Amino acid sequence: MTIAENLAIIQQRIKQAQQQYPNTATKIQLIAVSKTRSANDIETAYQAGQTHFAESYVQEAIPKIQTLAHLPLTWHFIGPIQSNKTQAIAQYFNWVHSVARLKIARRLSQQRLAKQTPLNICIQVNISQEAQKSGIFPQDLPQLVKRIQTLPQLKLQGLMGIASPCNEFSQQQQQFHQLNQLQQQYDFMNELSMGMSNDLEAAISKGATLLRIGSAIFGKRQ
Repeated sequence: MTIAENLAIIQQRIKQAQQQYPNTATKIQLIAVSKTRSANDIETAYQAGQTHFAESYVQEAIPKIQTLAHLPLTWHFIGPIQSNKTQAIAQYFNWVHSVARLKIARRLSQQRLAKQTPLNICIQVNISQEAQKSGIFPQDLPQLVKRIQTLPQLKLQGLMGIASPCNEFSQQQQQFHQLNQLQQQYDFMNELSMGMSNDLEAAISKGATLLRIGSAIFGKRQ
């Protein structure tokens, strides 16, 4: 299957899920997770109509962003954030989905250039409650939300979550429902970043607006 064919299949899955489940988001943005993929693969996806791409590793992402600067692409950072990488993330990306610490949020705000629009932010929540997973625990969310709202170069758009690996649809839904309920507490949040190749239908059924899809578009990770 080509990248273009895979994209068409994903778009059909999204459409079918929206039709099948009531109260889904009216607008769902597909984000192609392009980590480990080449700039050529990304340009191929762009030629098939894909404009939003996500990366997890700063060192790998920056050369691709620079190479493809001639294209109108929107770049999302979705990986763990190290303090020494915040400047590059703040200046090269349009969105950051994986903010879970105030220290990181402050650095992103301080290092976002004044000439740039505020950086779009999602707070990562540890919805699976797994110790090895990144993200803030739900009980700590209100305080972080309050602090991030004071940072001038950040725009808090919503929440991000990763479900624990499982093939049970109801279990996937249960975790995404938790993130949905947390987001509903904040009138200004419009985005729910959740759902990957294996659980996008469950995520859509619980209100996902940003889908992070990698292998179903590009094939097995290299």
